[in-house]
Amino acid sequence: MRKVLTAEEMREVDRLTTERYGIPSILLMENAAHAAARVTAEKLGGSVKGKSFLILCGKGNNGGDGAALARILWMQGANVSIALTANNKKTKGDAKTNFEIVKKIHSGLCFSESQICLIEDDAYKLFFDDYRWLISHDAIIDALFGTGLIKPLENSLSILAKMIASLGKPNKTPLRVSLDLPSGLNANLTEPIGEHFQADLTVTFTAPKPANILAPAANFGGELVVANIGSPQELIDASPSQLFIAEKEDAKAWLEKTRFSSDSHKTARGRALIVAGSKAMAGAAVLCANAAMRSGVGLVRVATAESARTAVSAHATPEIMVAGLPETSGGAISEAALEEVFELYEKINVLAVGSGLSSDDESTQRFVRALVERRKSPVVIDADGLNSLAPFDLQGSDALPIILTPHQGEFLKLIGAEDKDAIKDRVKSARDFAEKHNVILVFKGERNLVAAPDGRVVVVPTGNSGLGKAGSGDTLAGIIAGFVGQADAMKIDVFESVVAAVYIAGAAGDIAAEKFGKRTMLASDVRECLAQAFLELEAS
Repeated sequence: MRKVLTAEEMREVDRLTTERYGIPSILLMENAAHAAARVTAEKLGGSVKGKSFLILCGKGNNGGDGAALARILWMQGANVSIALTANNKKTKGDAKTNFEIVKKIHSGLCFSESQICLIEDDAYKLFFDDYRWLISHDAIIDALFGTGLIKPLENSLSILAKMIASLGKPNKTPLRVSLDLPSGLNANLTEPIGEHFQADLTVTFTAPKPANILAPAANFGGELVVANIGSPQELIDASPSQLFIAEKEDAKAWLEKTRFSSDSHKTARGRALIVAGSKAMAGAAVLCANAAMRSGVGLVRVATAESARTAVSAHATPEIMVAGLPETSGGAISEAALEEVFELYEKINVLAVGSGLSSDDESTQRFVRALVERRKSPVVIDADGLNSLAPFDLQGSDALPIILTPHQGEFLKLIGAEDKDAIKDRVKSARDFAEKHNVILVFKGERNLVAAPDGRVVVVPTGNSGLGKAGSGDTLAGIIAGFVGQADAMKIDVFESVVAAVYIAGAAGDIAAEKFGKRTMLASDVRECLAQAFLELEAS
């Protein structure tokens, strides 16, 4: 997991890098420019020779990064125009040094050489009347403000941002690159503060910022690349931030810990009990159980309402055992089923409860509460299991963790609120809830969040809008249950296992979207794409 830093935390890391380790700030700027040049060249086919760049620079350090980048691209054979939105006399420090270098290079160039020029003051406003000049470049690089902006762009830059955003439609020429963060966004906020640049690629330095990874702001940065520019990792680790982003390496590490050995067997790989389904929603139990079985867990058993048993048995994969339970008059599991469930609970490593359960009957609600309170293993609670416990007043424990998987509507019920503004800050809301109740919270949304009882919140970057369909939540709950069952059997950290489950489930969703398209992909496709997600991660 990679730590995410606010603009203030990032400035402190930069300061300590120079003060404590003696690494000059201008060297960090140079490293940032080299990193941006490498990534940009890769996106343009591996070389920038003969290509044309427009670099928009502000007078601060982000503009200094842009000036240093301009020089490096020029040295590699590119033609570069720098549009500085101020007079060079108003620049200072490392930025001024790099702008002065550019001016001196330009003054000594011959016409036959690759060109680099600096346009100062308000000359960039001339672009407003000529789209052709903008699209004549192979790439437009935004080095205006980066993480330093806290107020909306002024009118002229706002217009320019809209123009450049429109260049991505209907084609992707020129390539639009932002350094650190698309200008017009506040690095610390998830919501735009006004008009902003739209990038195809954002190269951020040292660590991602909240606006790089949290929607909707993250949607405007395109592909995100985090470049190491020389700050020691221990400074980043020592930062007080408790926000992280999950990475492929986390999922790969989990798969390595739970790899199949020559003596693997179903008990060693964990056993899952899925309490789910009702007469009206047998399919939810099937989706959850089948997904758990595909996750690699050793054994899956489903306990469902008696009226749903035949349907669940018919559609669940044959490896899954299905038991029928006493039910209410409406066809949902009743409170009378509690002791029968505990007879099935022996030697179980994880309990999942809620998918398609129905929460309309008070008997079902009492059943869920008693089952969770008397749990013998970690428990994953989804859908109507959550609704049965709302508003939530239970406490998890380190020995028998509770994992909750609400979407926005379910989370509002859990906290006893109706106004969406109560959870507007999704990270804070998830963190506060997990800390208060000592639970692991998977807050589903455009970017899934996983919050730990100790205050850590992990943003999971995989997944897509095609997952916003019936059954996706049941599938995710089953995958999480399967991963937690394996973690419990193999004595692996449960929180890290939940993060890996959500990451890999999202990756499977991305594969399904690529195979079938977001419009036609189904929750069951996600389950079937788990195999490819595992193989791709293990092979990478």
